[in-house]
Amino acid sequence: MLHTCLCCNVFFLDCDADEMPELSDGDDDADDEEQWMEEGDTERVSVPCLFCDRLLSSVSATLQHCATEHQVNIVDMIRKYNLDDYGYIKMINFIRSTKAEAACLNGLSNTSLPWQSEDFLRPVLQDDPLLQTDPEELCGDNESNLSVPSPGTPDALLQRAQAAEERARRSEEALARAMEDLHTLKLLAQGLVLNAETSKSSNLGAVAELREDEDEAYFSSYGHYGIHEEMLKDKVRTESYRDFMYCNSEAFKDKVVLDVGCGTGILSMFAARSGAKKVIAVDQSEIIYQAMDIVRSNKLEDKITLIKGRIEDITLPVEKVDIIISEWMGYFLLFESMLDSVLYARDLYLSDSGSVYPDLCNISLAAVGDIDRHQDRIAFWEDVYGFDMACMKTAVVAEAVVEVLKADTLISEPTVIQTIDCNRVRLSELEFTSDFSLKITNTTECTAIVGYFDVFFDKGCSTKVMFSTGPQVPKTHWKQTVFLLERPFHVKAGQSASHSFHTWLRSRCAVFPSTTSVVLDSPLHQGVTLTPVICHLQRQWGIQTDHYQASETACKTPFDGCSQRSDPHIKDEPPVPEWLHQQI
Repeated sequence: MLHTCLCCNVFFLDCDADEMPELSDGDDDADDEEQWMEEGDTERVSVPCLFCDRLLSSVSATLQHCATEHQVNIVDMIRKYNLDDYGYIKMINFIRSTKAEAACLNGLSNTSLPWQSEDFLRPVLQDDPLLQTDPEELCGDNESNLSVPSPGTPDALLQRAQAAEERARRSEEALARAMEDLHTLKLLAQGLVLNAETSKSSNLGAVAELREDEDEAYFSSYGHYGIHEEMLKDKVRTESYRDFMYCNSEAFKDKVVLDVGCGTGILSMFAARSGAKKVIAVDQSEIIYQAMDIVRSNKLEDKITLIKGRIEDITLPVEKVDIIISEWMGYFLLFESMLDSVLYARDLYLSDSGSVYPDLCNISLAAVGDIDRHQDRIAFWEDVYGFDMACMKTAVVAEAVVEVLKADTLISEPTVIQTIDCNRVRLSELEFTSDFSLKITNTTECTAIVGYFDVFFDKGCSTKVMFSTGPQVPKTHWKQTVFLLERPFHVKAGQSASHSFHTWLRSRCAVFPSTTSVVLDSPLHQGVTLTPVICHLQRQWGIQTDHYQASETACKTPFDGCSQRSDPHIKDEPPVPEWLHQQI
């Protein structure tokens, strides 16, 4: 009932106590208003079916509808394909965007899920309620109950909070395990580095006494992916190693294999797939960390153990190995001197019945006649834009050139100057001197001597494999090593029926891999002593050279030695340089 005050004109309402509305402050009213709005929104939630146009009242009703009406159980698919949040989102968006049929979804295999593309992370429906549901909640303990509270209800919010707390707990546990695994991996990568005071047997060679920092430049060069890409793309090299192991798998079955200088691990993986029981891969360069990922990506971590470090500085997890594989070869075979490390590993770890592969290598030389190339490299300096720069020829001649020669520039038969048996050779034998003769096949100008090598997988192999780095065969990343002559000289091809008329080049080659040196002594041709080329090839393929004056006096016999020559026909012979004395 409405009444009027006697003193003023204010109206007031007269009502019973139970009819009086309950007063509340403004904040409570706002909270109630928000709650009413949320409840109103909840009541209005509609979830489109994944397979038809029907709208359902909740996520749980939608999932139940998909299972009963369309025979697609979303929860079972989450479990079957072990989907995480991203995988679940991709699957829902895939089904909505492609209108996938039930038969297609139920027939999928674990290895080829059609929603792998990142494009399916983009929602098909804006504010899709199915995308707001945690897949872990759907796969909870109550496997038979697909009921999922509607978004926005107190129960749903509580469940999501509990699920988030559980995920946080599991994430912390996973992080702790990952940190522990990382620590273990670091220990493994360090390769159980030996104590600095550990003594080495003297018969293992001076290579064991080298400090790591002395090899830093060498190993650093192999830490960049580019050099490994070049080697892997060298099909002659890589396929030869692969064919050797795959075609001789009986030699690898149940064997323990050591890969010295493993790089990306390609040889180790070849060995593992050839039947090796265990492969130990060692490398000092940083590329080994990528090799670890590569091995895991190919699911070979149970067979391949990777160790970071120099083979001279680590201890292997086994006492002996059955096979040592390595791609140690450098330019002109011995440049880089990595064979030292292979021989160290052989003497320390190889079993009595084991073998090093490749087991045989040889170095060959041949004469080259390429006037155009000689003009481009040497004669060029005689007139450079009208200026005489002939003094530069001395430095250019001293520098060995690594390049691919055309096969038709060879003007002699090749000759092998050294054969290396990797199972028998001693470290001291890698420094050698070899007399050689080149049988001339073309009448032309001799402008250079070329060196290359051949590699053989032979010992105990039912299928023998070899490859060459010569100019007569498909090119490799080693190319060929060319020693240019300062002055070309004329040569004649002899008559094939009579050896007495054959023209030969006689010379001497000394190789010193410990300092990466090559010496080509004076070739003798038709009684003329030619200027020798003495090349001291340093780590960066730098050159030091000493030249002797040529003599036009006839010379009937080859030199007796590189350091002590006593040929009476050579006048005023200068002394051999000190660095060469020390090497010989």
